[in-house]
Amino acid sequence: MIRLAMIATLIALAASASAQTAPSAREVAAYSGLFQAAHEGDLASVRQLLAEGADANARDSRGRTPAHVAAFASNDDVLRALAEAGADMNALEGQAYDVVTIAAVADDPELMSLAIELGNDPGLVTSPYDGTALIAAAHLGHVEVVRRLIQSGAPLDHINNLHWTAVIEAVVLGDGGPDHLGVLDALLAAGADRSLSDREGVTPLEHAIRRGYTEMVDRLRREN
Repeated sequence: MIRLAMIATLIALAASASAQTAPSAREVAAYSGLFQAAHEGDLASVRQLLAEGADANARDSRGRTPAHVAAFASNDDVLRALAEAGADMNALEGQAYDVVTIAAVADDPELMSLAIELGNDPGLVTSPYDGTALIAAAHLGHVEVVRRLIQSGAPLDHINNLHWTAVIEAVVLGDGGPDHLGVLDALLAAGADRSLSDREGVTPLEHAIRRGYTEMVDRLRREN
């Protein structure tokens, strides 16, 4: 009973904790210069400001760079212009998120692939949970994002500070439905280790059994 209570507490923590914080309406209203242009997707202004010496790696009050702001607004062309001007594509904002993880959480595979193309490492340790973009996408059931991260070489078996892998999160924080099942299929097909257990020694298979996720149970019981 104690073990189950601890697992339930971890699940509640992970599910309810605030994740990324996009610029608020108040913050956006206060933006000027490169931050404003990045948020608005004003490519001409972005290029002009950069040519005039604007800092591509400046930070707002929450540690976001213009690249993070462009990512939250899904402004692909602006992101490319910033990268070409020397923006650090592996910068982490104040909550330790990078552009790739922002795009992964937003289920924006095109922006995410662009960020990787521009030099953003798909395997960075990000978030307050010391996770990765792959773990975040697995949690949310973003199948195409997961597939692209796998193709880009993201680490399959990274363990975050909750002691969860992408496979565990697909089960524990998933709903057992088609999206999370698709994520699990992609991870297992790529060779993710289904035997890695959580801090309490509970395997993904045991979690799936406890939740009655019969299709996940079937997948996890199959041999590679």
